[in-house]
Amino acid sequence: MTKKIFILFLSVLATAGQLRAQKAPLISLTDLLALTKKGDNTIQIFNFWATWCGPCIKEMPLLEAYQAEHPEVTVYLVSLDMDLDPQPEKVHKFVERKKIRSRVLILNERNPNDWIEKIERSWTGAIPATLVINTATGKRKFIEKEMHEGDLEALVASVQ
Repeated sequence: MTKKIFILFLSVLATAGQLRAQKAPLISLTDLLALTKKGDNTIQIFNFWATWCGPCIKEMPLLEAYQAEHPEVTVYLVSLDMDLDPQPEKVHKFVERKKIRSRVLILNERNPNDWIEKIERSWTGAIPATLVINTATGKRKFIEKEMHEGDLEALVASVQ
């Protein structure tokens, strides 16, 4: 009996590890832009960040908590690491180490001047940056600053 419980315990641990660890896929600009138009959820949040960006990492717990509390909203954490350090393994290790549960995508584009305005015309390129889209109404709100407590809720409310 003890042996069966031990085996069950090990299989639960292995399954939990698989659920937590995710491989962030590389995504093209074309596919990312298609996601912004996808109407599966009423609200989509796209947070643009990099592993080397302190303010980006500092606001991640807010995004993770929002996703956990609002499963009807889709949060995408879009890594921009390929621009300066084209090694997706670093992002994968970061995601695993931080136990990130939100959907992580790695934008597979190297020259920001080619794609920044296609995501948001007002974007200067600063990160962190967050784009909130209501796919039902087409309303969008964009900010390029570190978010603090209450900022994400206000952004979502502004596109309702």
